[in-house]
Amino acid sequence: MNRRLPTLFLGIALLALAATLVPPGQHRGFDLQTWGNLPVLADGRVKPLDTVARNSLLLLQNRQKVVTPAGIVLPPHGWLLDLLFQPAVADTYQILRIDHADVLSLFNLTSADGAGGVRFAFTQLRAGLPEIDRQAQLAADVEAPLRSLFQQAVIQLHQHLMLYDRLKFTLQAPDQPGFPAMLADAQALKTARTVFEAMDSFSLIRTVPPGADTKEWRTTGGALVAAANGTPIDPTVLTHEAMGRAWIAGDAANFNTLAQTTAARLTAQLPALTRKSTIEAWFNRAAPFYSSQLLYVVAFLCAIFSWLRWSDVLGRTAFYLMALAFALTTVGILVRMWLESRPPVTNLYSSALFVGWGAVGLCLILERLDRHAVAGAAGALIGFGTLVIAHHLSLSGDTLEMMRAVLDSNFWLATHVVTVTVGYSATFLAGFLATIYLVRGVFTRTLDRPTADGLARMVYGIVCFALFFSFIGTVLGGIWADQSWGRFWGWDPKENGALMIVIWNAVILHARWGGLIRQRGLMALSIFGNIVTAWSWFGTNMLGVGLHSYGFTNSAFLGLVSFVASQALLIALAAVPATRWRSRVEAV
Repeated sequence: MNRRLPTLFLGIALLALAATLVPPGQHRGFDLQTWGNLPVLADGRVKPLDTVARNSLLLLQNRQKVVTPAGIVLPPHGWLLDLLFQPAVADTYQILRIDHADVLSLFNLTSADGAGGVRFAFTQLRAGLPEIDRQAQLAADVEAPLRSLFQQAVIQLHQHLMLYDRLKFTLQAPDQPGFPAMLADAQALKTARTVFEAMDSFSLIRTVPPGADTKEWRTTGGALVAAANGTPIDPTVLTHEAMGRAWIAGDAANFNTLAQTTAARLTAQLPALTRKSTIEAWFNRAAPFYSSQLLYVVAFLCAIFSWLRWSDVLGRTAFYLMALAFALTTVGILVRMWLESRPPVTNLYSSALFVGWGAVGLCLILERLDRHAVAGAAGALIGFGTLVIAHHLSLSGDTLEMMRAVLDSNFWLATHVVTVTVGYSATFLAGFLATIYLVRGVFTRTLDRPTADGLARMVYGIVCFALFFSFIGTVLGGIWADQSWGRFWGWDPKENGALMIVIWNAVILHARWGGLIRQRGLMALSIFGNIVTAWSWFGTNMLGVGLHSYGFTNSAFLGLVSFVASQALLIALAAVPATRWRSRVEAV
């Protein structure tokens, strides 16, 4: 029976994952899934309305859940429909996040007035909009590195309010519904043209696909301007407007018919883009990386408890669950690659996914070679941690963003970026294996001599692996820099960070070969490798200088400082005298 339990747990996990693939039920009879699958052009790429809704909510409130004042939970595209067609209703939803107390005071509000103390409705903020505009202008005149926390919070809120307001102009002008009647009324046409031009200039999303008269995507406002000038109105504009009226009236049957008709027309008109849009919306709903996070947590708990009791059952369960999470993450990365038509690493978000994926892959190999659930615990911890980092990075906007011109090279993205990121993965893995060695040795009695020697061999081998890939990746980066900027090396902070990883891994190996360190020293230096890699990965991006800088953010800085502090405390464990270790093996 004990031999079958891991397989049983794996089967339960597979059933739970299968449940995430089941299409969601209709919301009050409305087929929101078909509407959410419809493709639009936003942020330079074609994406489904489902993605627009989810990304907008993440930016505005750091989550996708929307609860109405009546306590009804709305799906993301249900909220977007209300914002587009019933803005007065949507304005009552508390989805605008404000964390800074001084910013709240600009609206005469306190945390007690918001949902969860941090989320507020547009109606609550309306009276303070002129003041927030004035404060944002004052803050904009200050250089970004010199802005106070208050000024940073003001600018962020101002940007979110602009996004919220501009979304309303996607399919109609707020307070100006009923454009078919405006087009039909000659007297109203002059006023209508002004409204349509405002929609065209203010809208962020192009909803009208290329047609016979134009090869580019257009905003609804742009299509209406053309219609006001005598061009036949695009049917997509009319069906969206009709769906809006059906949504307001609660006419689910008519809404569903219109949504399905529009989807069929766009599929015939743009089959490849519509297929991609549908798959991306399915990918959003399935949320494979969130499911992987949960699996990694359970795998980690099984691995550490296996050191105390039922080592065979819990150890194999941890391995199976980690392998399942790895497979799920692999599928997620492959789907993102297909959607982008790019290699796996294109931005910080995808680098977090790939770093964790690479480390977990190495841990699966190590666990097959040495079945002590040590590599399993390290892999589950790294996998979970990197997915959490990726989630926080996703709060800044679209993670399938368009590439910057200098990075628009699939060859170098597939060689330099992937290779150097594998080096990140391996260096982090060595540090986390070293963490397990020290924590088990100092705080538990589970580190015996075979386990300690096995961990030392793992760390040594992984450091060798990390040095190889870090060195090759850094050299390839220099060649790419020579092709892009005309110089192989320019002492850019990111270049220096990559070189630091190479040098530090070389230092570890030479110290070991020269007899300067033994097992504990190897572990301490490997944990410091986590600090070096974290600095190269994130720290250099926040300096505000160099060709690889993505800007300073408080949340990333605090996270980096906290991580460095935690690693310093772990390194201090190596200084604990051997006589004070609780393990049954003498510390060396």
